[in-house]
Amino acid sequence: MGEKRRRASESDGSGDDGGDARPEGDDGGDARPEGDRPAGGEAAAPPEEVVEEAERLTRLAADAALDEVAEAYRESRERAVREHDFTARVRDEDDTLVLYPEEWVDDGIVRVDRIDDTDRAVEVSLSGPDHGAEWAAVEAANEEIVEMVAETHGPDHAANVRAFADFMGNHYLKRVDDATDAERKEFLTDYYPRNAWPSPEQAAVVERSLSLVDEVGDEG
Repeated sequence: MGEKRRRASESDGSGDDGGDARPEGDDGGDARPEGDRPAGGEAAAPPEEVVEEAERLTRLAADAALDEVAEAYRESRERAVREHDFTARVRDEDDTLVLYPEEWVDDGIVRVDRIDDTDRAVEVSLSGPDHGAEWAAVEAANEEIVEMVAETHGPDHAANVRAFADFMGNHYLKRVDDATDAERKEFLTDYYPRNAWPSPEQAAVVERSLSLVDEVGDEG
């Protein structure tokens, strides 16, 4: 994963001279009511696992082939961070995911005059050189396996293995043929039904699809 929990500085570059920034994928609605926030205190920074989940969903949104799939990932990310009274955006100029306390936001816009302590924001680099090179190598290996499955077993199995590759690459930065039993179980029980958008035909054969990962690896 990228560089975690780097605190935002005063010059983090919200993107314009006015100091306002609209969270990526946010239309300004569905903000949590003020009364739902912790009474009398500031929202604590999200736990590390929530930051990692926000990064994972951001990467999946960026890689999604369909706009509606990308939007679903962004909505899932927003729900995850909103549980901790934060909101998310991507700062395009340096490819950084930024998590802001919700009280800094008014109608989807980050207001500089509400920022009391910039250290409360959390930044995650999405394109560090080490991560980018490693991810590219993992993705190339996984795509080769997807293509082998497509050639020998057809599009339904290939689509399932492609979803598994997205899961392993973005969540664990690993090749599909290096997945542990626990990672396969997590994919089948959690990620696949929520994020893969399978057809009925694909869902019916997904367990067989995962077994093909090892078979085509042996054949290769």
